[in-house]
Amino acid sequence: MSISLFGCGNATSNSQTIEPANTGQAAPEETATQEALQETGNALGGKLVLYSAGPQKLADNLISGFEAQTGVKVEMFQGTTGKILARLEAEKGNPVADVVILASLPSAQSLKAEGLTMAYPDAVNSDNLNTEWSDADGHYFSTSASALGIVYNTNLVSNPPQSWSDLELPEWKDSVNIPDPTLSGSALDFITGYLSVKGEGGWSLFENYKANGVAMAGANQEALDPVITGAKSIVAAGVDYMTYSAKVKGEPVDIVYPAEGTVVSPRPAAILNSSQNVDNAKAFIDYLLSDEAQKLVAEAYLIPGREDVEAEGRTNLKDIPLLPVDWAWMNDHGDETAARFSEVFK
Repeated sequence: MSISLFGCGNATSNSQTIEPANTGQAAPEETATQEALQETGNALGGKLVLYSAGPQKLADNLISGFEAQTGVKVEMFQGTTGKILARLEAEKGNPVADVVILASLPSAQSLKAEGLTMAYPDAVNSDNLNTEWSDADGHYFSTSASALGIVYNTNLVSNPPQSWSDLELPEWKDSVNIPDPTLSGSALDFITGYLSVKGEGGWSLFENYKANGVAMAGANQEALDPVITGAKSIVAAGVDYMTYSAKVKGEPVDIVYPAEGTVVSPRPAAILNSSQNVDNAKAFIDYLLSDEAQKLVAEAYLIPGREDVEAEGRTNLKDIPLLPVDWAWMNDHGDETAARFSEVFK
């Protein structure tokens, strides 16, 4: 197996079992999806092993909702995409996971290419998903997404940059972080996405960043924390849902989506072909695409994967300028791009 081990997220890597939530009476106006899940749940049992790349609270809420509807017990390993892929590699002789939720679309594309995913073309509500983010054959389903932007400390920055190239200017010297693409799948998505549009000449942006004192600063949360505290002013390619979450908590941060376009980082879920609990895994995919789960996604300040569900308390996808990225190129060039970026910033 030769999947990329680069990843994304801010969660602590730990195994845990989530106790079923006591949700009381179901709402009288249940959707068809919820009814189908409950009918299926009558025939389900046992467990589901989930490997999930944050955010932790959303993962916990999704598990509680699924357990309440089906009675299936979920065992979760929570970590970055890179740690999940490394764990899959380590366990290839004795696979454990049934379902993975990753924070990078190219990582899911690689799993499919390696023959490690199981098709589920009949997933309920899959026809409502963004077709660019999910597999036409049903091997992975991007149930949510985040967008990358310029995140800034509002106490330190009164006139925030409006373009990626603005961060090359002397006024931002030594005041900018960028996540490490070997640790952050979303940062890798941004860098490969940008290069898939700009070509070889696009490397000049990142070389100029380095010359201007931009620091490669760990995974997403590690890059954001110094901006929250005021030790740094800006994160380039910062994750938007983390910014919105911090802002709601009263932290002095906000985000700009550059006018020339940015990259959206979908968060795909996939059933592994080594799953020992296939019926439970299919039911979990159906739950992730349900009205209830997509509302939980929206409440976590992520972009819902279903196009018929709007985000809450954040900019919706239709209002974010996007680069016309080439996902196939990004998948093919991820490892070499991350290695070259690390060499530039060493």
